[in-house]
Amino acid sequence: MEFKDVIKNRYSCKKYSDRQVEPEKLDYILEAGRLAPTAKNLQEQHIYVIQTPEMLAKVDALTPCRYGAPTIVVVAFDSKNVFTYPGGKRDSGVEDATIVATHMLLAAADAGVDSCWLNFLDPEIAAKELGLPENEEVLMFMDLGYAAEGAGPLPNHTNRKALEETVTYL
Repeated sequence: MEFKDVIKNRYSCKKYSDRQVEPEKLDYILEAGRLAPTAKNLQEQHIYVIQTPEMLAKVDALTPCRYGAPTIVVVAFDSKNVFTYPGGKRDSGVEDATIVATHMLLAAADAGVDSCWLNFLDPEIAAKELGLPENEEVLMFMDLGYAAEGAGPLPNHTNRKALEETVTYL
């Protein structure tokens, strides 16, 4: 698929069939995350793939937003391996993990796999319940799967502000 079509047509799927993502497509998606740029190439991301009924039940206890997806990807980052920017007020952890997650969302769309970015959860509780190392912070969960029959973008999906409202040339 052309990149412009990937970014135009991708939407947040809110209802999934039980069809599992094929291993080769999941690998393609995960590889896109691995190749994402990170500050100083620290690659502080850690990705967890959840597909077992037991772990999916844990996800369901953490968020109401799984929407029946058969695969959940947890995007976390090592908070002890981040670049602190000049001024000392920000570091690269959230930013880099976001780039990784975005690469994976777009790769999923390119592979014909539906997705949804989930952040309706408490990241600290999620990390604890999933047994993540103490130094890892959860950025988000990502639903992956195939849309159920009748599922599609929300009605406001194509509503976008005009470029003039969001861009200023200085």
